[in-house]
Amino acid sequence: MSKSSVSAHISTKTLLPAAISSWEMFLADQGRSQNTIKAFLSDVRLLNQFISPDQAIGAISTDDLNRFFDWMEKGRGIPCSPKTLSRRITSVKSFFRWLHQYGVLTIDPAEKVMQRSAISPLPQVLTQEEYEAVLLSADRHRRDKKADARPYALVSLLLTTGIKKSECLGIHVNHIDLEGANGPYLFVRYASPANRYKERKIDLDQDWVTAYAEYTSQYQPVDQVFPWSPRRLEYLLEDVGEEAGLDKHLSFDMCRWTCALRDYQSGIEADKIRQKLGVSKIQWRELFIKLRQLNGEVK
Repeated sequence: MSKSSVSAHISTKTLLPAAISSWEMFLADQGRSQNTIKAFLSDVRLLNQFISPDQAIGAISTDDLNRFFDWMEKGRGIPCSPKTLSRRITSVKSFFRWLHQYGVLTIDPAEKVMQRSAISPLPQVLTQEEYEAVLLSADRHRRDKKADARPYALVSLLLTTGIKKSECLGIHVNHIDLEGANGPYLFVRYASPANRYKERKIDLDQDWVTAYAEYTSQYQPVDQVFPWSPRRLEYLLEDVGEEAGLDKHLSFDMCRWTCALRDYQSGIEADKIRQKLGVSKIQWRELFIKLRQLNGEVK
């Protein structure tokens, strides 16, 4: 949706629901995922419950938005956590920034709305002893009479690359290059153009490559490397954690954070860890604070 197309469809006199519908089309054109679009729209449509139904978008002021967020936090009667409030402010800011950038509004009323950042609780990570126990537990399956390299191939990959669950599920056989000029690597790819900035190459160690060869021989994946449902892989991680004697639930997120912390403790530069995790510089601010907290540097 071009700039002229947006301004031709809506104006300062357009009511909020119609403007939100145009934004929905714009987000879809940009290749945003359905989940992202749904979350954005859900947040912004809450404005309909607060703004007068006959109030045009051009008449919405910064004061209106500040009162809306105060109502959301204290007067709506429905719990709104700091993290949810922060996300909703971000969504509303994105919506009005779009209206301003595409020439519908000369002034962005959301620009001066204060963002209320919410630092979520510290994630759980594996201690050195737990890390070793988890890998040993997964490795035992490779040595069973009926050898199964899948647990080790999954767990070891997560602990050494720090990829997210969705990225793991998105790995295809041709995303793994075992003959790279600088050694074997995983190419984390995204189908949506909006997520291209997250694409990256992550080095793979020889230990994992050996396990992967066993795994492919046993399971012979054709397309997806791990062609199971997210829940099935979550159960697999939980089973490995239980076999390792963990008191906590081994998860994709725990493996990701453990990988990041171990990289940080080994002296890898912070920005290289950020790039390996595939997060933006803005997202990294909070993540880096948490890494330092996990490392006992800050409270």
